[in-house]
Amino acid sequence: MIIGTAGHVDHGKTALVERLTGIDTDRLKEEKARGLTIEAGFAYPELEDDGELGFVDVPGHEKFIHNMLAGSAGIDTVLLVVAADDGVMPQTVEHVQILQLLGLSRGWVAMTKTDLVDDVRCAEVEREIETLLDATPLAGMPVYRVSSYSGEGIEALRATLWQQAAEASRSPARGAFRLAVDRVFSKTGAGLVVTGTALSGMVAKGDSVRLVGSGKPARVRSLRRQHRDSDYAWQGDRVALNLAGAGIEREATARGDWIVDESLVTPELTRLDVHVELLNGAPIVRHWTPVHIHLGVAHVTGRLSLLEGQRLSPGEGMLGQLVLDRPVHACLGDRAVIRDHGAHLTLGGATVLDGDPPRRGQRAPKRLAWLSTLADAVANGPPYDLERPLKAALELKSDGLALDTMARTVNVPLETLSEQVEALGGRVITQQGQSRAFSRQAVEALEQRVIETVEANHAREPSMLGTERERLGRQAMPGLPSLFFRPLLNTLIESGRLEQHGPFVSLPGHRVALDANDEALWLRLEPLLAAQPFQPPRVRDLATGEGLDEQRVRQALMACARLGKVYQVRKDHFYLASAIHDMARIVEALAEEKGAARAADFRDRIGTGRKLAIQILEFFDRLGFTRRVRDDHLLRREALWS
Repeated sequence: MIIGTAGHVDHGKTALVERLTGIDTDRLKEEKARGLTIEAGFAYPELEDDGELGFVDVPGHEKFIHNMLAGSAGIDTVLLVVAADDGVMPQTVEHVQILQLLGLSRGWVAMTKTDLVDDVRCAEVEREIETLLDATPLAGMPVYRVSSYSGEGIEALRATLWQQAAEASRSPARGAFRLAVDRVFSKTGAGLVVTGTALSGMVAKGDSVRLVGSGKPARVRSLRRQHRDSDYAWQGDRVALNLAGAGIEREATARGDWIVDESLVTPELTRLDVHVELLNGAPIVRHWTPVHIHLGVAHVTGRLSLLEGQRLSPGEGMLGQLVLDRPVHACLGDRAVIRDHGAHLTLGGATVLDGDPPRRGQRAPKRLAWLSTLADAVANGPPYDLERPLKAALELKSDGLALDTMARTVNVPLETLSEQVEALGGRVITQQGQSRAFSRQAVEALEQRVIETVEANHAREPSMLGTERERLGRQAMPGLPSLFFRPLLNTLIESGRLEQHGPFVSLPGHRVALDANDEALWLRLEPLLAAQPFQPPRVRDLATGEGLDEQRVRQALMACARLGKVYQVRKDHFYLASAIHDMARIVEALAEEKGAARAADFRDRIGTGRKLAIQILEFFDRLGFTRRVRDDHLLRREALWS
């Protein structure tokens, strides 16, 4: 159990921790000289029975509120310190407000310096504390009267803390590992060491992690938890990681950065959809107000965009968006503290809902409704029930939900979300390591849109054999990546609702034929194209050789192309469908033998010049049969010809 202190400056937080543990948490020369805590300090007493106990001692001076916030990251138990002589003071109030905004609801109150006052004064301060906490989640916390000078009440408080530590059960790790970095240093013989609080998941020696700020991968060479060597660490632990890897040096990361599991690597997040709440005593906040934001250990500036109005009054909440001046890392449910433009006043707090908001449609009613379901899901703390938000997201995303992105944003395993989608009657499509989820209604609507598009194309182009697959995807599903269009289209083909003719798709029973004149001309041209199937004569050569009008030959071949008899590989260069099929088989053979088709190898197989070989391969790229990566033409997972 890790306990964080809170309270006004000079109320005896550091002295109390030292009396409880025997450890002085003030480690800086300046702190010792001034008798003032500046940076958060840490104390880990020797183990007793089955419990583990640690303390994070935060500064109480208003000038170091950002350090207090950094030290509070990940803490779920608090020891509020109030001096009996002073009573509740301004920083006592602000610290309690911050604890409330961070979602803390468990802890104790230590009334210090009781040796300086009488019982009447102690009773008066207890009433002040009760009044302060009454309207917060910390209401009802037991108050212990103690004196670090005389030792009064110390043993009773220590016994309570150790008993709670022994009884505390370790909660199951939620999601992938995340650590908010509050210290970075180099250790001789070891290299880079980062410390912080594990906010989720677990990490073990030898695991692969990633530094969010630089994006560099690293390996956990060794680790310590609660200042003791260990093979693993768990969410809620104070952790020190010794990291190794290429470029993993002191400059690779800094305070405020994150160390996360590789599955949580995200693009730079500069916009966060949040639910924001103002404190009762805060001033009115208007849309686009400049603010300071404390998230994890990070301290960034930015703007508060209000999504449901132009102003927010004290004590009220609203959906909003934090627009940040530099990127951060965040997941669903993370708590942020918002302070005013001058960083003098705590305005309120925000709960992260979505780290990947769209640039457009941010205030669309359906999207706000979805964000509201996320806000409801996290309102009572983890673990979060994501059934309603997931169902709402599927209904919102008519072209499918990027499940990989959502898994990172909510820090839930992709497999878990996939199972939930299927339990809701939806469908998950995984292609090339990416997953996309669709509701049953969305799949039906998309399928109907495809069929209607094919039908409309038949009406406009009755002489066409069908609609080319890539074109059909652009027409029917412009918002859906082609990667996920193909499996949906294949379902329609396999069920018989559509038919496939090479790269073309048509309605069942759709048939076209050449008129009598084009048919007669085709019978003359087909043998000429078949004579040199991999290098047939061009339109001009065909017309000259047969004594025909060049434009007439071109029109006839275009009509044949619409029927799938020939393919136009380049301008005025038509190939028989059988030749295209044969060359497609050659491309498949090269892909199987050498991993990809390359111009030189393909040229040798079909016996043409290099330039023509390149043009044919580019034709296959355009059809979607292959895709070019530098000089390689890679076979797509689903061939256009069976």
